Amino acid sequence: MRSEVRKESMGGQQSRGAQTTELKETRGGGEIQPSSKRHRICRCSPRSAFLARHSCFNWYEEDVWTEVAKYLDGSDLVRLGLTNRWFHRLINEESVWKYACLRDLHVPPPFRVSFPWKQLYASAFDGSHSYSFRHKEKHIGENASTSTSLYALFSLLLIDSLVEPLDRMRIGAFFLDSPVVLLSETLTLPKRLPRPHDDRAKTIQCTGTCLLTDTRTGIWIADLQLVRCPVCNLNTCEGTMQVLDARHAELFLEQGYKDGSWDYEDIGSSRIEKSAGAATGAIFDVKHLLDPSTVGVMDAKAWVGQQDDWQPKARLSIHAVAVNTNLQANEGLQVRFQTMTSSGTDQKVVSIRISQQLI
Repeated sequence: MRSEVRKESMGGQQSRGAQTTELKETRGGGEIQPSSKRHRICRCSPRSAFLARHSCFNWYEEDVWTEVAKYLDGSDLVRLGLTNRWFHRLINEESVWKYACLRDLHVPPPFRVSFPWKQLYASAFDGSHSYSFRHKEKHIGENASTSTSLYALFSLLLIDSLVEPLDRMRIGAFFLDSPVVLLSETLTLPKRLPRPHDDRAKTIQCTGTCLLTDTRTGIWIADLQLVRCPVCNLNTCEGTMQVLDARHAELFLEQGYKDGSWDYEDIGSSRIEKSAGAATGAIFDVKHLLDPSTVGVMDAKAWVGQQDDWQPKARLSIHAVAVNTNLQANEGLQVRFQTMTSSGTDQKVVSIRISQQLI
């Protein structure tokens, strides 16, 4: 008769763990041999748990998809939002578009905004610019019937070998931390900067600079525009202006701008009656005028190129923006400063233009 016994093997005085071995004893003092009985080993299924039919994994986990959304641009976010109602609700969250807007514009968050972040993103990246809404006939790129000589002969640049027509260049976004802003037609600032109570028209004539004290703070967007001569409306006119066109990020969403009640006004102009070496325009946040990044914008040698390099260039920092185009010999330059001010109780400067045209 066979009997099965269970024996625990212990190693020395200290147990190394309970190891159970099944043994088989032969009657009559025979040798003890291990049983041939096999044990069932429990194995985990190679099939992933989240693929099981009744899995507890939730594909619609908001935290996961909010994190994924950080790596998508605006067009991809819109496509994801069209997938179904759940994604539509998630992608329309303000936090998603705020992150995308600040990330793609490379600016810090403003204290407050007056419009949804999704609308702000669209107005910044839909390709529109100020001449898309006003004076379309003056913008080179908006006038399809304009003579090709306007594209080939950019009077400011005097380039005969211009390969592609240049009508607008998105410079980027910058941040105005204070309402006090310095406008300049040169990168070399005067030793005595204009003061808040100085007459703007006079300081522009004397120093080529002026001070704005009532600018709307927050995110601003800057473009370099090429605009037809403001004196005439002839399609054959080859006169062209270079314009540093800066606007508050919320401008295109404002009702006053849409209905045309807000418009640009001249605040001053200067006339250079000798050959000008370059056409330059710059906007500085006075609060950060001495910041290393702003000083880098003023360092013309670092970015404007050689004198015979006539391609327009721009420099952007977190609190300043500037454009420069080197010129060949000419008879002088006309520089014009314009601002747009909001109406109502706000009464803040919401757009700035500095334009140059050869005499």
